[in-house]
Amino acid sequence: MIISPAVSISPALFPILFLTGAVAGLIDAIAGGGGLITIPVLLGIGLPPQFALGTNKLQATFGSASAMAHFVRAGTVNIRDALAGVLWTATGAAFGAYTVQQIDPGFLKRCIPFLLLAILCYTVFTPKLGAEEVRPRLGKGLFYCLFGLLLGFYDGFLGPGTGSFWVIALMLGLGFDMRKGTGYTKLFNFVSNIVSLAVFVAGGHVLLWAGLVMGAGQALGARMGARLVIKKGTGFVRPVFICSVLAVTAKLFYDIYK
Repeated sequence: MIISPAVSISPALFPILFLTGAVAGLIDAIAGGGGLITIPVLLGIGLPPQFALGTNKLQATFGSASAMAHFVRAGTVNIRDALAGVLWTATGAAFGAYTVQQIDPGFLKRCIPFLLLAILCYTVFTPKLGAEEVRPRLGKGLFYCLFGLLLGFYDGFLGPGTGSFWVIALMLGLGFDMRKGTGYTKLFNFVSNIVSLAVFVAGGHVLLWAGLVMGAGQALGARMGARLVIKKGTGFVRPVFICSVLAVTAKLFYDIYK
């Protein structure tokens, strides 16, 4: 079941949804944080939270697929080299998407802003972080098992900030520079999005046409963003990454304590 007859939106809102998807796709491909834009819009047009999360997964899949494909074609991402991460991320995302449809995600939502704030502070006060590749601190097997399960679960469960978490984890754990970390983040984002989407579809919490319209915008914006990352490199990504994390963190703190 893809759509509930009790939940629908007016086609007159489709242009707004397309533009929302395009802007979110552009930002997400560069530094993550697209969910900060899309989820509030979906909630703002009156969708129940579970439908907003499910429909967001549909549209986000288009953006992450477009950005991932561009990074793969450019040689930034080697899928075969990250198969373990793909499998662990898929497992975590399936559990996360199932769990969020069963319980209230409020507790986790309150914890995330503090984690993002810590990431922001670490990035700002470590100016050389991500400037170039360094020696990995963890083996790939352990890294992908740990962070694939953890971040896959979070992306399936809630989502906002996942891209930022992946970028920082890849830089600290595997020694990637920020450009390469952004590319691999899109791979894992796509995996968690597509797996989560399947679980939300099975639960009947996805609006097909709204998600497809937003997805078209996502694909366009994500392609533009991926080109900018590849062309401009780390010097361009770092300030956008910091601004994106700051915006996501501020919005989540506002939602909790307003």
